[in-house]
Amino acid sequence: MSKTDAFAETGKTAVMQNIQGTMQFLLQYPPFDQMESGHLAYLVEHCRLRFYAAGDSVVKPADGRVEHLHIIKQGHVLGQRPSLSGNGIDTTMEIAPGECFPVAALVGERLTRTDYIAAEDTFCLLLERQAFAKLLTSSDPFRDFALRGVSSLLDLVNQQVQLKAAEALGAQYSLDTRLGELAARRPVACTAGTSLREAVRMMNEHQVGSLVMIDAAEYPIGIFTLRDLRQVIADGSGGLEQPLEELMTPDPARLPPSATAFDAALTMTQRHIAHLCVVENDRLVGVISERDLFSLQRVDLVHLARTISGATRVESLAALRGDIAHLIDSMLAHGASPAQLTHIITQLNDHTVCRVIELMLEKHGAPGVPFTWLVFGSEGRREQTLHTDQDNGILFEADGPAAADAIRGRLLPLAREINQALDQCGFTLCKGNIMAGNPELCLSRQEWTRRFAGIIQSPHAENLLRSTIFFDLRPVWGPTQGCRELFDSLLEMIADNALFQRLMATNAMQHRPPIGRFLRDFLVASRGAEKDTLDLKVEGLTPFVDGARILALANGIREGNTLERFRQLAAKGVIEAKDAASYEEAYHFIQLIRMQHHQRQQREGRTFGNRLDPDTLNSLDQRILRESFRQAQRLQSRLGMRYQL
Repeated sequence: MSKTDAFAETGKTAVMQNIQGTMQFLLQYPPFDQMESGHLAYLVEHCRLRFYAAGDSVVKPADGRVEHLHIIKQGHVLGQRPSLSGNGIDTTMEIAPGECFPVAALVGERLTRTDYIAAEDTFCLLLERQAFAKLLTSSDPFRDFALRGVSSLLDLVNQQVQLKAAEALGAQYSLDTRLGELAARRPVACTAGTSLREAVRMMNEHQVGSLVMIDAAEYPIGIFTLRDLRQVIADGSGGLEQPLEELMTPDPARLPPSATAFDAALTMTQRHIAHLCVVENDRLVGVISERDLFSLQRVDLVHLARTISGATRVESLAALRGDIAHLIDSMLAHGASPAQLTHIITQLNDHTVCRVIELMLEKHGAPGVPFTWLVFGSEGRREQTLHTDQDNGILFEADGPAAADAIRGRLLPLAREINQALDQCGFTLCKGNIMAGNPELCLSRQEWTRRFAGIIQSPHAENLLRSTIFFDLRPVWGPTQGCRELFDSLLEMIADNALFQRLMATNAMQHRPPIGRFLRDFLVASRGAEKDTLDLKVEGLTPFVDGARILALANGIREGNTLERFRQLAAKGVIEAKDAASYEEAYHFIQLIRMQHHQRQQREGRTFGNRLDPDTLNSLDQRILRESFRQAQRLQSRLGMRYQL
């Protein structure tokens, strides 16, 4: 071999080693780790390496249309924009090795709105626009990331979480399965005039546990189940020729084929039913039973809810708390999101609370006056996790102060018994005494209205804190009309008080997300038992909860759930839809990390807590957690602009 050939061969070898080394580097980061090797090789072959000294501009709006995708190989870059207040410059993002920018501008074939500055000596891989466009059409993971950004990374995290849980539980199916897929067989139905004898014959012939009665247009008007049959036999009244219309349950629960297995499970749990009809265009197309869901999910959600509601002793309810924890593991394996899981936990907690109240009424006797059991805070928002304490109160109707005092005297002993029983069931007593057994929280509707008015008219620090608890309320047991009227009064009072709105917004900005000036860094505790940790609840979730609350209350939105508040705020045009989606994704991810943290604590027999060392997370989780905290910062910045803070 000649020297020239040897030199050329050496050069080829160096190029190949460089390509392979770059590919190995990219394979450490999403979305590159999801790409086919041929597509990744194409990307690397069409990249060139460029150096930027600390302080250099990498890409800026004045450069015009973006021509390259930048992938950081070494160093880091700051993204900066003019401050929302108009004063100075804000660092809106910090981009670390393995991350790329400015993706949205490149997809939109436009200039960037952000000034990207090298924060230190930095090397970037530059992919030209034509090669970027080709990869968009050829690589699904690359296209998904380019078009959806952090959303696609969240999907990846959720898939990994689900896969890990599924490996442990042997799960094969998803709670997102559509009912149209589950209700594939033609439903067994009858029409008016069918006798009990004929109904039983049809159910036996088709081996089904329910029979749906339909009208001439095939719309379900009633359902008869094996449970109904057992009741008929137990009653011993009538014969087999009885018309089914007199024995069936009218107006059965209905969902469309597009609804999911989770929707069906939640409906069954809420209504204590074992069957529901799948209806499309006002026509029966299928029936879903709890057995179908159990076969699909291996999750006994409806059965657990029914067991809770039928418990005969407080000790039995306490024992069922472990089953709820196992259920959450199972549902996570079947693809349930944190929002779904907190909704289910809250639903089961509601069943537990209601059963405790009923057991205490049986044990101590009814007080002789109707009352409503209220819940506040995370339970009021339907956002409870396994780690929860009590925040509750009582509302009743009374004609005047004397009558209210008399009713309160009859209700307080019962309320205290309920609080103690709930404590036995794992709902720890509130250290701040936010409980129905407190005379200050066992009030008539008029007294509650006056108390809320006092909070709004005198918004000092303590009252602002109370508003963050009491203004997320809903009824769990008893008449609901009084609570609706109370909340309507609350919305009217807030709408008429701009000062209180502004102070609530100020309060919503007190808990700052735990990221520093350089967004790559988490702000963690520096000393004591909490050293090197951050609080996922107070510093991560609370900024979203508080921000959504003030905007919702100020705009007459009755919904208490944080994510639903964001959706309704977007529907009303109070915030942009894309911002609402970003806040929702960020909240969703922080809640996911928090629930995983609680699961680990439970498995290890540790006390539940919300403090986490971010160094225990992998690089992908850290990356998305930083972005989630940044969304909380954006929400607080917009509150500051809206209320001129």
